[in-house]
Order: sequence, then C-alpha cells, then structure tokens
Amino acid sequence: MICSSVSSKQLATAERVPNAEIRETETSYTVQLELPGVDRDSIDVKATDRNLVISAERPATGSDDSNAPLLSEFRSGTWSRSFRFPQSLDRDQLKASYRDGILEINAGKAVEHTSVSVKVES
Repeated sequence: MICSSVSSKQLATAERVPNAEIRETETSYTVQLELPGVDRDSIDVKATDRNLVISAERPATGSDDSNAPLLSEFRSGTWSRSFRFPQSLDRDQLKASYRDGILEINAGKAVEHTSVSVKVES
C-alpha cells in the first residue's frame, strides 16, 4: 500500500494539492502529478529509501494593480507532497520529466538507499 501525506494547512487549501496517479509494475513505480502553469525550474523532486517528496511553486499572476484581474481562479502558491512506497526506490533508476503540465517520475524498485535529488528534464 502506498501512503500519501499532505499537511493540515494544505488540506485546508486543497486546491494547492495536485492530483496524482501512481502505477506499479514488477520492477518500478510511475508517479504522475498535474502541475499546470508551474515552471519546470521551481519543481523539486527528492527521494529517500522508500519516500518520494515533490514540491513546487506557482507564483500568483497580476500582482500589478493596473493589471489586476477582476476574477482569478488560477491556483498559486507553494506546496509539497510526499508518497511512501512499500518497497525501496533505486536512486540510479530515478527519472523525472515535465511536459504539458504533467510531472512524471519513474522510480525503479531497489533494496535500500539514502536520500537523492532528481533533476527534472523537459
């Protein structure tokens, strides 16, 4: 079973928690998150033995008073989401890509590893 955790502050503002989909094969996990409007450089992906932590920021638009929107339903802010997997992750097989507002992380299964950062590719 995979556990997902979000802070109580994020639950209060649930719009900051991106939708996720996780798939499992015999050898790996694939995690997809919806991140529309997020700049690739603001995405941070970290992995520990059995945990994957993803954080990002989407800045608010229209902060200039002369160009302020009458209505904005765009979601902005900083968030972090973590997933705990039933099996260790292989840091040598971790890959992340970001296309069309979808972050996809592929994590191979392994025995045991320490923390590692993952570069997000276009």
